Amino acid sequence: MITVEDLSKRFGTTLAVHDISFTIQKGEVVGFLGPNGAGKTTTMRILAGSLGATSGHAIIDDLDVFKHPRRVKRRIGYLPERPPLYGGMTVESFIRFSANIKGASEPNAATRQVLHRVGLQQMSHRLIGHLSKGYRQRVGLAQALVHDPDVLILDEPTSNLDPAQRVEIRDLIQELAEGDRTVILSTHVLSEVEDICERVIIIDRGRLLTTDRIDALARETRRIKLRVARREPELADRLASLSGVVEVHEEPDGRFTLLTEHDIRADIARFACQYDLLELTGQERLEDVYLRLISGSGPDDPETTGTQEPVSSEQQT
Repeated sequence: MITVEDLSKRFGTTLAVHDISFTIQKGEVVGFLGPNGAGKTTTMRILAGSLGATSGHAIIDDLDVFKHPRRVKRRIGYLPERPPLYGGMTVESFIRFSANIKGASEPNAATRQVLHRVGLQQMSHRLIGHLSKGYRQRVGLAQALVHDPDVLILDEPTSNLDPAQRVEIRDLIQELAEGDRTVILSTHVLSEVEDICERVIIIDRGRLLTTDRIDALARETRRIKLRVARREPELADRLASLSGVVEVHEEPDGRFTLLTEHDIRADIARFACQYDLLELTGQERLEDVYLRLISGSGPDDPETTGTQEPVSSEQQT
């Protein structure tokens, strides 16, 4: 459904995206992760057809994004981090306007359906400029969905929302992701990615670090986290001497991190009970994997400064 091949984007002397390639199959929900300035927004704007690339190819639904941008835009729904909403329009009139310019076959019916889907029926006659951030974000999602696209490109859909609003939008995205719709989701809230996505694409300094399933990434290093009540001086050495333990690291928070050749949690649990075992976990969280990959991604490329590219008026409605 989405194919990116050797994609690069340069802003003057800054190489924001450097030769990245990945694929996303139909019906997949994929998290697109990286620190600020990694090139995520640039890549998503290129996929959405609102920014050109310096080199490489981007294909959506067998259409070249650069050769057929208008046809591609009719097949995708794009929610930028800062949706370009018109505050002087009512919710209903703005969504109907969006339905018309996106080529919905029956704009009025499409407007009614999407307002119901995102929970905006009661707000349909309110001015967008008078809405809360959470409802404005729903309007942004509605304009992305009004033409019933097969592909959703969501850039920080829960940014600047309070916890309750974030949960509402996350639940809505989970509902939208069901079925055959393909979703690429960029966010800094990694718990959302764990809840919604099965696979992640991680980039840093414009370069691709990995594209893999979350559970596969978490299994790669076989890390075991351990915390005991009685932390005696010889404990680290005794842990290191256990069969199957490769390395032992003492963490500042009082835990131990053990790198092992295979899953030996049962052996470690039996051993740690004599020190009053408090905690034993055998799989990294996505946050652990993310931080490990980012910290090991190497020094800055002199051409890739990591600064966020300016937002232009090319972001589509």
